[in-house]
Amino acid sequence: MILRGDFSMAKKGQMFQQYTDEFKHNAVMKYINGSKSYKALSEELGIKNNTQLKVWVRKWKNGEPFDTRGRNGESPIQGRPRTKFKTIEEERDYLKAQVDYLKKQYQNLEKEGKSRKK
Repeated sequence: MILRGDFSMAKKGQMFQQYTDEFKHNAVMKYINGSKSYKALSEELGIKNNTQLKVWVRKWKNGEPFDTRGRNGESPIQGRPRTKFKTIEEERDYLKAQVDYLKKQYQNLEKEGKSRKK
């Protein structure tokens, strides 16, 4: 297997090239309506990697938006919602309840482990 290209990982603080939706759309239209390869068109437009153009064309054909990340810098990955408390006391009570629950679970695990050993 022969690997070509630059496979280095992103460096800390590295800035990536960002393209506007208009630029992406124009690049896709040039590819669709033209006779140039991904590589030739990418070089002509100054796109560093021709795979990027392939992704844009695929998304356009599937009717997907070019950028699936949320606007305003939101992450596309969503975790569980954070628990918000009105007061410190409310947070303390919540955490105490969690500790009590885990203590009970730990005791149950210990009992299971002892009964299996017998």
